[in-house]
Amino acid sequence: MALLFADFHEAQRVGSGHLLASCLIPVETFPDSRRLRSFAQLSNYSTVSADVRYHLFQSPESSYRPPKNEANAWIDIFVALWTTVKELYAIEDSLHQAGWSRVFDAYKELTNLLIRGYSNGFQAWTVPCLYTTGKYLRAFAIKADVETRSQNEDSFGNGFSDDIMGNFGKNEKLEQAAWVINRMFTTCLSDRSEITQSRKWGIYSTTNLLFKTYFRLNSIGLSKNVLRALQASGDDIPPLKLFPKSHVVTFKYYRGVIAFLEESYTEAEEYLTEAWRLCHRDAQNNRELILSYLIPCHLLTTHTLPTTHLLAPYPRLEALFRPLCSCIKRGDLSGFDAAMSAGEHEFVKRRIYLTLERGRDIALRNLFRLVFLAGGFEEAKDGQAPIRRTRVPVAEFAAAIRLGSKIDGAARVDIDEVECFLANLIYKNLMKGYIARDRGVVVLSKGGAFPGTGV
Repeated sequence: MALLFADFHEAQRVGSGHLLASCLIPVETFPDSRRLRSFAQLSNYSTVSADVRYHLFQSPESSYRPPKNEANAWIDIFVALWTTVKELYAIEDSLHQAGWSRVFDAYKELTNLLIRGYSNGFQAWTVPCLYTTGKYLRAFAIKADVETRSQNEDSFGNGFSDDIMGNFGKNEKLEQAAWVINRMFTTCLSDRSEITQSRKWGIYSTTNLLFKTYFRLNSIGLSKNVLRALQASGDDIPPLKLFPKSHVVTFKYYRGVIAFLEESYTEAEEYLTEAWRLCHRDAQNNRELILSYLIPCHLLTTHTLPTTHLLAPYPRLEALFRPLCSCIKRGDLSGFDAAMSAGEHEFVKRRIYLTLERGRDIALRNLFRLVFLAGGFEEAKDGQAPIRRTRVPVAEFAAAIRLGSKIDGAARVDIDEVECFLANLIYKNLMKGYIARDRGVVVLSKGGAFPGTGV
């Protein structure tokens, strides 16, 4: 207990936002693992406000004397923290009616009081408190929603009520947390103070927390509202490069994923590449998340596949992408379909399934390229260097599809369908040439029939 209030006094003395934020963390931290336990034993519900007031502002150890409104705001915040800690220990001690919903409600009160405190004189250096409390509020919301769903399953069993009530309020607490975090975002964005004393220095930490929460809620569209608000206030916000690198990497990652989901793959590749470049080399999990979207981007924008060296440090990505990439490289259509089916659950979970499915065009391009190479060269004329055969019968491409898809030899491949595949590849600039339907051949370009492949 003494250490908690001592940290508060020291933070106020030196103006350390991160030290002040650590005072609002509702879980035990190293090295003093009994700090919160002693804080919970500080008082009882009837006298906690007076006891907190004494330890914050009236004890001999305290030299911090803020204005009355600000002092009352901090007292209310620490009372809410005390209530939260009591609820946490009630869960730990398996007390009756203890639950994560009660913890969430208590900590939500703390975060609302903290936001309100900026109308009562809290200075800009305290903004790290917004991110810290928002992070734990989100964590408590997730636990509370899991607990609620579990209780609902036990209550309704497997009857008709499951169909009616099963999805009702399934993320109620997280939605409430998102609303509170959005208020934090607005608190930072709307500050009109001089930039050196502005809450805008907390804008990207709260933005990233909002992105994280909206993605968890599968409400990606709300993230675009945040981006529009940032764009509208662009001239008033300090340049992104002046913020901590961790804020920059996270923001660029989510910005890239949002562009990816909008199928703006060139823009997504730009943001994700920058996030990859700035991400710390030891942050393996973060680098893996970036790669899981950057690899499909590269596949569509540059038609390049990840190297073995790139995937080696990431076994999960290796297991997901290596079979797929091998099939694309060989033009193995049936193998590609099998690899997509095998990784379907993970691809859908990461929201990259539909993008990777477009890789089938690259596999088909590589298959048709093999047909082109197998056709050999035309006879050289007048001592000129031989050139590859550029008139390829559509029937040869049909045979390649039959082999690549492992279609039964007795089954017929429709020529119109093959011509449709060819036309699609030509339209996407994966092949250069045209289809001469009257002669049943494809006339390919003599210089770069398959752009980017060397032939």
